[in-house]
Amino acid sequence: MSSFSDETIPSHQPIVLGCGQLCLDYLVTVSSFPNPDQKIRCTSSKVQGGGNTGNSLTCVARLGFPCRILAKVADDSQGRYMVEELESSGVDTSFCLNAKDGASHFNYVIVDNQTNTRTCIYTPGYPPLLPDDLTESLLLSVLDGVRVLYVNGRSREAELLLAQKAHSKNISILINAEKRRAGLDELLSLADYAICSTNFPQDWTESPSSPSALLSMLIRLPKLKFVIMTLGEHGCVMLERCSDEVSGSEEETDIDELHESLKQNTDYTSLLPVCNSSGD
Repeated sequence: MSSFSDETIPSHQPIVLGCGQLCLDYLVTVSSFPNPDQKIRCTSSKVQGGGNTGNSLTCVARLGFPCRILAKVADDSQGRYMVEELESSGVDTSFCLNAKDGASHFNYVIVDNQTNTRTCIYTPGYPPLLPDDLTESLLLSVLDGVRVLYVNGRSREAELLLAQKAHSKNISILINAEKRRAGLDELLSLADYAICSTNFPQDWTESPSSPSALLSMLIRLPKLKFVIMTLGEHGCVMLERCSDEVSGSEEETDIDELHESLKQNTDYTSLLPVCNSSGD
């Protein structure tokens, strides 16, 4: 995320709440990834706030929706910088908990222009957000007016407590499932929507293919309305649960064959976003 100013967002709109960690990214762009023991020059460098929760809420704010973040932030220069950056983007940070003796999470990010990839070297900070930090009054206040809760499992015990409270208030829960983590299954069982990394569906379900893994997730997680698997430069694949009853005349479709058919009919040369639906 980077600094961005926008018009005041109407207060009557439903709110998106994100819970997770803030992380400071030190980014350098290189012509090609260095070999071991090699010294190279970067072509550009930048310092900006990162982390899945902060990045997601920055996007939400830029799309014009009100949002707020619940996180524990170290009271150091990096932590204050990230909070100020979120505020400048329109994210409500008033529910962030200040850790006076903490240290901020940070990433060294190497962006390789040759392969269009990025390599992250993560250094965890402290202290984490814990269930004891979430008093009943805080839970009620932070969830007031919220329509969607975003979680990713990094602060899993605190996120689970928040998700359970959100579930009891009929607030939709969106989970960003990047990789298998201890306790993530409990969060997944509460989720209405799941956005996954390329490898997560197969890693989690042990299915033989990505399309069958997405189907397996919908079967194993009956609360899910849809699941999305990101594919980097190739976009993403979404499998949505059908809300209508399927008539007995409907023919069964092999999901791997359907996926291959959609790939073949997708224009990957288009400079504009392309949505190719099965229609089934």
